[in-house]
Amino acid sequence: MTHPFSTVRDLLRFAVSRFNQAGLAFGHGSANAYDEAAYLVLHTLHLPLDLLDPFLDARLAPAEIDAVLNVIERRATDRIPAAYLTKEAWMHGYRFYVDERVIVPRSFIGELLEDGLQPYVADPEQVGAVLELCTGSGCLAILAAHAFPNADIDAVDLSAPALEVAARNVHEYELDEQIVLFEGDLYAPLPERRYDVIITNPPYVNAQSMQLLPPEYRHEPEMALAGGADGMDLVRRIIGAAREWLTDEGVLVVEIGNEREHVEAAFGGLDLVWLTTSAGDNNVFLIQAADLPV
Repeated sequence: MTHPFSTVRDLLRFAVSRFNQAGLAFGHGSANAYDEAAYLVLHTLHLPLDLLDPFLDARLAPAEIDAVLNVIERRATDRIPAAYLTKEAWMHGYRFYVDERVIVPRSFIGELLEDGLQPYVADPEQVGAVLELCTGSGCLAILAAHAFPNADIDAVDLSAPALEVAARNVHEYELDEQIVLFEGDLYAPLPERRYDVIITNPPYVNAQSMQLLPPEYRHEPEMALAGGADGMDLVRRIIGAAREWLTDEGVLVVEIGNEREHVEAAFGGLDLVWLTTSAGDNNVFLIQAADLPV
């Protein structure tokens, strides 16, 4: 067929218009229609994701145009997150395989791991054991393995399908010797040991917010998002048992999205340290082992 489009620039403009027209929701790697369009066009054409300008006026073959238009339409009509269309997600420079078995990786804990959780962890190279609860795709366990190079990393998830994705990512980063995956309910499947660091980005969306989620988030596993009436169901259980799994100098780091109000209502009596990230200081908190309930 004869296309009204001939260049990357044409398709980029069309994609932005189509996404805006459709009223898409973003937050799975891109923040706006332009960034999402650029990513999907470049990925579909097998071009470097950080080099748009040199290719803007490149003329495309009909088959290439068809492929890009197909991806644009699936994103706009079916509201599928871009990461599920490309089978990849990027976080802090790391690429992870993803599909509908896991939520799309996005975590402010990843930023904090870039500095090895300092100053709350005195020396990242001295960390011997790390636990990640609700690992999903395994992304934070993998970032933790790089942040704490001498640590054994245990990662737990209740979902066997999610752990299949995590195992693939762990293997692709050649971390099978450092990261051990466990299937089960929070601490239940773990051998008896103590950890210097526990990190978790658990299901924390409250029931009212779950009802208001855009269609994009409906493609993700509900069990990875829903946190009960106030979003704190799993957080209560994680905090309640954390002391017996941490070393005396250990720390628990929990991501809670936009739920700070519910966190403070549920755990206001604890000494919570709110950590600063690129989104501010309302998304991640830390508790020292000594401040946890026994």
